[in-house]
Amino acid sequence: MSKFVCYVTKLVKNPLLGRKQMGFQLIHPEQGSVSKAAIKEKLAQMFKSSEKLIGVFGLQSKFGGGRSSGFACIYDSEEARKKYDQKKILKRDGLWDQGKVPTRKQKKEMKGRMNKVRGTAKAKAAAATGKKKK
Repeated sequence: MSKFVCYVTKLVKNPLLGRKQMGFQLIHPEQGSVSKAAIKEKLAQMFKSSEKLIGVFGLQSKFGGGRSSGFACIYDSEEARKKYDQKKILKRDGLWDQGKVPTRKQKKEMKGRMNKVRGTAKAKAAAATGKKKK
């Protein structure tokens, strides 16, 4: 583990969103920057929480190096994090479950099929796979 000191500057409990929000300062004189994983590990130890429940963002290095600041949210449960945390942060941490998304070509084919029909038949045209029956 890399050597750095982390201290929380502002701590706000947000019961409506089921989390603790905080600003933190890092002191890391021997290295250029600190990874988000290492920060999560340190915050998890400090607040006796799981690393899955912590979202770290907004890291900024101070001019001259050796110091950084950032923000973190520690959620009460994984469900609360998936419900309230930003989608890009969930994707980065591997918690965002994106279902099957049609490709660009599939969307265009669907649009073409839907333009050929009117009314309630549009739903059937959108659900069609586009394969011809033999």
